[in-house]
Amino acid sequence: MAKATQKQALGRGLSALLNDPKNDIQSAEDKNADQVVGNVIELPLDQIAINPFQPRTHFDQEGISELANSIKELGIIQPITVRKIGFQSYQLISGERRFRAVKQLEMESIPAFIRIANDQESLEMALVENIQRRDLDPIEIALSYQRLIEDIQLTQEQMSARVGKKRSTIANYLRLLKLDPIIQTGMRDGFLSMGHGRALVNVESKTDQLGIYEKILAKGLSVRATEQLVKELKAPKVAKKTTIAPTENIQKGIEGLKKSLPTGVSVTMETQTSGKIILSFGSEADFKKLQKQLKK
Repeated sequence: MAKATQKQALGRGLSALLNDPKNDIQSAEDKNADQVVGNVIELPLDQIAINPFQPRTHFDQEGISELANSIKELGIIQPITVRKIGFQSYQLISGERRFRAVKQLEMESIPAFIRIANDQESLEMALVENIQRRDLDPIEIALSYQRLIEDIQLTQEQMSARVGKKRSTIANYLRLLKLDPIIQTGMRDGFLSMGHGRALVNVESKTDQLGIYEKILAKGLSVRATEQLVKELKAPKVAKKTTIAPTENIQKGIEGLKKSLPTGVSVTMETQTSGKIILSFGSEADFKKLQKQLKK
């Protein structure tokens, strides 16, 4: 009897199977799971929820509208990916732009690739899918890497294998999160490139970072010019010697020495009333003249 019921359920097609509460699938081990998981099925939009683990927070409305127009003309070329979280209930893993565009067109359903995944697996898939996109800004990518480290507890080496990026590339993205939040926002808005960010991250002081950031915006500085500014900022500064003026009487005495002595006279004041007098000579004859003059 049980076998007959199972055959009857399978014979009604995938759509009917998903709408049958008696055959609801909650895990990959459930009956009929192999008939649903991994297949592309047309799902009603009202059964799909936005992914709370979505690492991407900014969606360009103009871009969504352009995508909607493309879907209207050509249809959906690539299905979205969802995970099953309950009976007639799904959650987006990837493809939120397509999902939003279809909703904008007021379509009733969308082709979806169904997965069975827990919260951690869903987050990891969403993060990795986001990282592999080409239209993400550097800060979005850096935040995705950070979440893989903190929430999924992946090492940089493990991430390198998962996303197909060099470990050094991952480290460079993560370093961008040391930038002042204002600069991070500037990168997200497209005012700075990743090259600018990599130069600025070498400046420890957030105040100095912001100072250079303002110059980049005001003067349209290139990455190379920014690197030069950072280099000059980090170069050791030579302390300027402060000139100490002697008292009026000592100053008159110094001037008298310079007039009376046949060689050069230089004076270094340590305070207004103390210092050093250096007498210079260029030859033995000069020295004898100097010696003769000092004996007077």
